[in-house]
Amino acid sequence: MLSQGIVKFNSKNTFVLAIASLFSIAGFVWPFLYSGQDLPRTQLFFWIAIFAAIVLVIFEISSAGLDAKSVALLGVLAALIAALRPLGAGAVGIEPMWFVLILSARVFGASFGFLLGIISMFASALLTGGLGPWLGYQMFAAAWIGMAAGLLPKRVAGKSEIGMLLAFGALAAGAFGILMDLQFWPWALGSNTQLSYIPGGSIGENMGRFITFHFASAMAWDIPRAIFTCVLIGFTGPSVLSALRRTYTRAAFSTPVVFSERVK
Repeated sequence: MLSQGIVKFNSKNTFVLAIASLFSIAGFVWPFLYSGQDLPRTQLFFWIAIFAAIVLVIFEISSAGLDAKSVALLGVLAALIAALRPLGAGAVGIEPMWFVLILSARVFGASFGFLLGIISMFASALLTGGLGPWLGYQMFAAAWIGMAAGLLPKRVAGKSEIGMLLAFGALAAGAFGILMDLQFWPWALGSNTQLSYIPGGSIGENMGRFITFHFASAMAWDIPRAIFTCVLIGFTGPSVLSALRRTYTRAAFSTPVVFSERVK
């Protein structure tokens, strides 16, 4: 059960999350497992996963898994990430959103990070008109990064914590690039190049083609994304973490909101 942080998934929510993640993983890795020729059907994996994730978010909010303070904080941070993301539009790998997602998930926990990743990516797509078949992949990639950031060891503090977050930021930037290439590669090159996806090809052959494609096309994005994310975490991490932790303490998320009758 994911119970770390201000959002506590119960066993039912955790089951829905696990099912959605399994379908979404299948949606990423199908080029290495699928031997058929009907590629559009493979998108079904991801739309099932997206539906399950949306059900999870709605159920978590409606079942009081998220109180009013948590919903407000989730909305504010999601809006901030959605506003930051377009600032790097058109610039190679300059994506200022990731440091906010990573630092927020670090403070508020894995479940909160998962929800924040999904909601902020969806909100960003609405703001920028980035709705398309790639959106589901982006939502789950961001959700997994947020969840992983929330699962980092809590006992690490001080300079060691910043160093850990720097390493995680670099790895997350590279992982996001790989995941985005996985959803793009089968459709990107047609069928007549040495790097094209081969429907029904062996795992080894398609894996080799993908690795070559990734390093040939994505390094210009992944390395700048990793550097930019690490620079932002290094310069702003201590102050942002401190501010978020003060918010966590003062908001008293574990204490329910009680409305008392006004005394006249």
